[in-house]
Parts: sequence; C-alpha cells; structure tokens
Amino acid sequence: MSWQARAVTAEEVVSHVKMGHRVFVHGAAATPATLLRTLGQRTDLTGVRLYHLHTMGEIPSADPANEGRMRSISLFTADNMRKAIEEGRADFVPIFLSDIPELFRSRTVPLNVAMLNLSPPDAHGYCTLGTSVDCARAAVDSADLVIAQINTRMPRTHGHTVVPLSRLDAFCVVDEPLHEHKPQPETAVEARIGEIIADLVDDGSTLQMGIGAIPDAVLSRLHNKHDLGIHTEMFSDNLVPLAEEGVITNRFKNVHPGRIVTSFINGTQRLFDFVNDNPLVEFHPCDRTNDTALIRKNEKVVAINSAIEIDMTGQVCADSLGHRIFSGIGGQMDFIRAAALSRGGKPILALPATAKNGQLSRIVPTLKPGAGVVTTRGHVHWVVTEFGAVNLHGKTIRERADLLISIAHPDFRAELRKEVYELRHFV
Repeated sequence: MSWQARAVTAEEVVSHVKMGHRVFVHGAAATPATLLRTLGQRTDLTGVRLYHLHTMGEIPSADPANEGRMRSISLFTADNMRKAIEEGRADFVPIFLSDIPELFRSRTVPLNVAMLNLSPPDAHGYCTLGTSVDCARAAVDSADLVIAQINTRMPRTHGHTVVPLSRLDAFCVVDEPLHEHKPQPETAVEARIGEIIADLVDDGSTLQMGIGAIPDAVLSRLHNKHDLGIHTEMFSDNLVPLAEEGVITNRFKNVHPGRIVTSFINGTQRLFDFVNDNPLVEFHPCDRTNDTALIRKNEKVVAINSAIEIDMTGQVCADSLGHRIFSGIGGQMDFIRAAALSRGGKPILALPATAKNGQLSRIVPTLKPGAGVVTTRGHVHWVVTEFGAVNLHGKTIRERADLLISIAHPDFRAELRKEVYELRHFV
C-alpha cells in the first residue's frame, strides 16, 4: 500500500482532537493552515488549548466566536494573537525559547495532540518537520497523538527533523503554499544601523540574528566579509546570497563546523528553495540551537537582537509595550549571554532611537509600567542606534546614562539628561 492510500480528509484528521485537549500547533512558515481552518469549523469542542510559538495566517482561537471552545496559549506572540491576548481571550507564557522543549518532555505541559505541517515521506517512510523544528521536535516526541497535513510544498530539511510516517495517527495530503514573510524596503534609519553593526562584525565571526528590518540591513552589508559562520535560532532571505557567494563558510565554528545551524526559518519561497534538501543547512531543536553552553564554544559569536526600549541603566524591554504583550522572550537572553561568554564575542542590542515618527525616544529614564525586562542590565553589552554604538559592559550607572544619551536622538538628549540626573541625583 502506498503512503498516499493512508491519507484521510482534513475533517477526519482533526476529529482526533477532543474536548479539553492540549494541542501543540506547528508555527511560523510551517503553520498548518488547512488543519487549523478545519479545526476552527468544529462547533462541538470546548476547553481546547492551543500551544504554539508565533503562528502565521488565521488561527481559530483568535476569533471571538470561538471563545470558550478554543484558547490560544502563546509561547511567543505574533501580530495575529496580540489583540486576543490584550482582550483576555488568549494567554501568554514568558519563557526562554531554550526552555520550551522541556515543558513538553517533562509533561509540565502534557500534550494530547501535536498538529504538524510535514514534508512528504522519502523512500524509507520518513517525513521531516520542514521549516520549523524549534519546539516541534519535543512536541512530536512527547504528545499522545500526532496528526499532520503532509504538504507537497514543504521543503525536506536536514538535521534533527525526521518524523516517521508510522508516528502519525492520522494525516491528510495538501498542496498548500507555505506562509511567506516578505521583507519591506529598508528605511534610512535601518540602513544606518545596519552599517554600524556590520562594522562590528569581524571576519570569521559566527552570527545569530533574528527576523526584521535591522537584521536584514546588517546581512545586506556583510558581502565584503570572509568566512562567516551561522549558529542561530532562525534566519531569513538575506542570508541566502551570503551563502551562495561564499561569504558564509562556517569554517571556523567549533560546533557543527561547515554547517549553517538553525531552529526555524521565516521568509519567502527563495528561502524555502534554499533549504530544501540542502545538507549544509541543519535544523535542530531550540534547546540545542539556544544552548548557551554550546553556543559559547564558537569563537567571535555576534548576537544581533532588537529592543522596544531601553532605560538609562541598560534594562531592555523587548517583549511588550508597557502591559501589552508584543512578542516574547524568545532566544534573546540565550544568545546575548552566549556571545558575552564566547572568546571575542559581541552581544548587540539594536533599536531605532525613536518611535511614532520621531515623537518618542526609545531610550528612556525608566521603562513603561508593565514593561518586561527581557535582558537585564547585567547582561547588556553593545547597544546600537542610528546615532552610534556604545558598550555598557563594566560601566557605572552614571557612565551608562552618558553613553546611552550619546546615541539617543539629538532632540531628546537634553531632556533625558535632565530627567536621569534628577532621578539619580547626579551632579
């Protein structure tokens, strides 16, 4: 019997979800749109909890009509869940990305079902987790039931990605485009930040970068570098030309030398084509990619992460706008600490100096009430805005304030100096 003969309808697949079940949902580009849409059409369910990292597209638990039937629990939040969390119809868990797999394996969060978007099986009957391994690996290994849409368009990926067809309790077959994240044209501010950070990257560095305009701006300015390595939790399209041009060789990595290492990807079809059956790209669970003890074994680790605001002592908010949850802790602390411990490493936090079209400074005397401190002032080293780069490591509170004011927008510097000097009783 061919594997296709075992396929059933999407309705039959999601019939395995019962009232009160805890369901893991595959995320990012691998969000299983067909199964989620079909699950959302069931009116017989109550008390179902959907656990996930950031998802793309529609998710039924975000719909007010499904309140009481399904509830989202975000381990990292995307724009499609922010409103539901703010209105109290969904929940958020603040947690390091590296700690999530153990939540599932230890049954601290006992998963009844893992809902996946898989690549078709090979001749040996093995599917792969495709573009998102992250905490999906632990979900597959620990859930009572595993259901999937096998997607003819899902790339086949290398690393710790294999899911035997025999592990699936039910699956349907779809031919569904993956969710794409298309980069936006960079602004002058993002371009300048990209230039400043690129100057901090030495030949032979091992890079970690997130998604967004600033990491993209940095990557697009690294074409004159040599022998870069990649050990990251995720990457997007702008890494591809660096790999194709030979800028990225991974020669000097001590962990997985010769290989680009990631936990998931987010980008366009060009990126999906690049990782498809590419043995030089390895996908590993996020408790490995984000293991500080492992990352630090590479020399010259450059970790590039973003911030929403930073106070004068160096406390970094990266997951919320005051009380409003915006994203999550993710892997920022994992990599900031690892880069600091790496020989020659550079932990970098980057942010535009202002928000709301220049009306607000992102460098502030104190964080907003309710703001989450994702990276502590003890962990912060390099901070970059379009006005420069400063290193806060080993600096006093007074010195930090002076350094941060020097890279704030000029329109706010006098006010910031006045406020912080009064607050801290500086003279």
